[in-house]
This record gives sequence, structure tokens and C-alpha cells, in this order.
Amino acid sequence: MQARTQQCGEVSLSLSTTLASMAESCTSMRDLKRIHGRTIRMGLHLHTLILAKMLRFAAVSPSGDLHYALRIFSHMPQPNTFFYNTLIRGYCKSPSPSHSISLFNQMRRNCVEPDGFTFTFLLKARSRMNLSSIETSDELHGQVLKFGFSSHLFVQNALIHLYAVRGLPGAARRVFDETLDPDVVSWSGLVLAHVKAYELDDARLIFDKMPERDVVSWTAMISGYTQTKRPKEALELFGKMRDAGVIPDEVTMVSVISACTSLGDLEAGVGIHRYIDNNGFGWMISLGNALIDLYAKCGYIEGARCVFRKMERKSLITWNSMISACANHGNAEEAIQLFYEMAYGGVRPDGVTFLALLTAYTHKGWVEEGCSLFESMQSDYGIEAGIEHYGCMVDMLGRAGRLGEAYKLIVRMPIPSNDVVWGALLGACRIYGDVDMGERIIKKLLELKPDEGGYYILLCDIYAAAGRQAEAIEMRRNMKARGAKKNPGCSWVGLQASD
Repeated sequence: MQARTQQCGEVSLSLSTTLASMAESCTSMRDLKRIHGRTIRMGLHLHTLILAKMLRFAAVSPSGDLHYALRIFSHMPQPNTFFYNTLIRGYCKSPSPSHSISLFNQMRRNCVEPDGFTFTFLLKARSRMNLSSIETSDELHGQVLKFGFSSHLFVQNALIHLYAVRGLPGAARRVFDETLDPDVVSWSGLVLAHVKAYELDDARLIFDKMPERDVVSWTAMISGYTQTKRPKEALELFGKMRDAGVIPDEVTMVSVISACTSLGDLEAGVGIHRYIDNNGFGWMISLGNALIDLYAKCGYIEGARCVFRKMERKSLITWNSMISACANHGNAEEAIQLFYEMAYGGVRPDGVTFLALLTAYTHKGWVEEGCSLFESMQSDYGIEAGIEHYGCMVDMLGRAGRLGEAYKLIVRMPIPSNDVVWGALLGACRIYGDVDMGERIIKKLLELKPDEGGYYILLCDIYAAAGRQAEAIEMRRNMKARGAKKNPGCSWVGLQASD
């Protein structure tokens, strides 16, 4: 009897070892579920090793399933720190990072002690949550101090990163100064903290002092320059990054492309595009979107088309960028065709899509079609019109000479009107010489922006076109008396790249 029991135990151990090996080698959730089901059907007690491998794959693997991981976890009688950490780690990278905090609270209620890895994952989760107050960050920092992990480098780095993404360079600096041996991650976090706080000069001083720099620190500085409208410095730093032999990543290249877009530098943008093609980036969605935007804003619509066609995967932003490019360059038919292709492919439009289409209809003078689209946006797609949509409709009706309809649309808007909407109608009054409506509109505009001289000039032009020179002269006097000034215009021209 004892020999039989021993034999059964050896078989059970052998099966457990086999299943653990299978769990280690599984490459999909389908494999994992098959192994899990086989274990349950055989009535085997799930060995800790098997559970650990299953939970790790389901929670952390790119092809995992957090819901299934939670199901495995829920059947554990007494999960230890490792199991909690595995699930917390999975959720900290997921679209629902707040679940990591809930698991930590459950962990404490069950008297399971956290370790340094627990807090590293929790801090990463907190940095991705939509919580802006410093108190929420300090609460978790307090837990780190309470459990004695404030001197662990990876925990300190996670704290620095948390304060960095919150744009709190002072708090990040305090943690950094307490770090005995800061590494490149610590330094990069401090640079990012100042970048997020728009303290670019301070960030650059720290960046220049770094003993070594990684792609994160370079990218943080380049992105900072781009976001704060300092594109020349962004491109100069990118050149230094390449000279230093640091390989950029997708985020770096998106920032560099955006810098070219801000400058309207098509030649530099084409060079960056060539660099992307030659360095194995492939057709990443974010890079494709940035290139489409660059080419469209530089007037190189064929370049935008080329990028769009080569992209195997397209996001809503991709479709919107291409539709907007066509609309803004007078290619209404192409914009509409793209809209139908987008809908056929199962991509649901948003307010940006409809704004681009309304722009296309406005440029073509397709008023009836535009009015129909405006109604469809709200009735068929449930998208509430914003101020930009109303402005586009006013511009469309005004260009067609339907000033009364445009005026009624503004008056009946369910949202407050602004100077842009009224200004669009005033421009139409100038084109069609409607003095009476122009006078009514100027009163509205001067209530909103009394110091904007451009509106006075428009009404002066309306008076002059109607032969009412006395009123035009009086309006200019009123403009000077109020100290209103017309902002000077500016323009730039980029040369189109040859095919």
C-alpha cells in the first residue's frame, strides 16, 4: 500500500514537472488554457511552479490575457508576494493601471508583505493614472518610506519618474539628491521632470552634466524643444545624438518630424523620412501619421499620399490626417472617397473627420451637401457639433451669400459663439456688401474683443465698398480712439520636393 502511494506521488510529481515545462514553453493563451484545462480535468493539485508560470504568461506576456490571469489568481488559496507582484506588474502596463492599486490594497488587507518590486510596479502604475494632485503621489511615497524601500535604486528611479511625468521637478530633485549612486535612468528622469515643467534651460543644464546619456534622455530634450516651439534646437540636438552614436527610437523620430513641420522645412523632412526608411523603423503608425502631417502642411500632397498608401495599418488619426490634407488642398472628391473607404474598413469617424469634410465642401461651394453632412454628423453618428464645426458652416453659408441663414445658425447655436464665428460672417458681409448686417456683427465682435483692429478695418472696407466714405473715416477714428490695432500678417513658402 505504501509502495502504491509512493508510486502515485511519483506519477503526480512527474506530471506536474511535465505541465510546468509545458507552461514554460507555451507561446499563446490558447496553449496556456489547454494546459490549465488538462490540469483541472486530471484533478491534479496545481503546483506552485505551474501556477507561477501560468500567471506570469497570462499577466505579463504581450500575448497574455489579464482577465484570465485574474481568474487563475482568484483560485489561489494563499497568494504570496510573488503572485501579487506578477498581477500588479501586468496591470501597471495595461489600460487599467488603477487595478494595480486595488490589488495592493487587497494585498495589505491579507497581510502579505510588499517588497521593492511591488513599489516599483505601483509607482509605474501611478505615473500612468489620470491623477494630477501631488497628494496622491506623496501617499504612495509615504508607503515606500514606511516599508523601508526608499534607498532601493529601482524604487528611487520609479519615484523620480512619477514626479517627472507629473511635472514636479522639485520633488524629483529631492529624490534624486537622496540617491547614493544615480544611474542613467535617474538622470534621465530628472531631465524629463524639468521638460514636463517647461523648464527647458534647466533641463539642458542637467542633460549636459550627465555622465552618460541614453535614448530616453536625448528624446526627452528633443521632445521638449519641439513642444515648446524651439524646433531648430530640436534638430540641432538630434544631429548631436546621431554623432554620439545613440540610436533613436520611434518617439524620438516623431518629435524630429514635428520639428520639421513647425519649421515648414520640407527638405529636412524628406531627409528624416529617408533616415527612417534606411534604419529599419518600418511603417509604424505614429511615424506615418507624423510624415503625412509634415507633407500636408508643407504643401507636398503627393508625399502624404505615398506615405498613406504604404501604411499597412492605419489608425483614426491616419485617416483624419489624410482626409484633412486633401480637404485643405482643394481635393474634395478625394477627401470624400477616403471617408467612404474609412467607413467601409470599419473605422468610426469623429469630430475631426467631419470638420475636414466640411472644410472640403466649403472650398468646393457644396452648400447643400455640407448642410446634409452637418445634420448627419449629429443624427447618424451622435457627434455633437463643436465651435469649429459651426464656424465652418457659417463660412460655407457666408461664401454662398446666404448671410441670413448663417446669422440664424449662430444665434441658434447651443454653445456660446466666439469671435472666430462672427468674424467669418463679417468677412462674408464684406464680400457681399451687406452693411446693415456688418454693423450688427461688429457690435457683437467688439463685445468679445474690443481691441482687435482687424474687425474695424473689415467694417471700414464694407462702408467704403458701399460708397459710405464718411462712416469709413469715422470707424477709423473710433479704432484709433480705442487704441485698437490690427495684428500684422505673415506667411512662409516652402519649395515642393521633386518626385
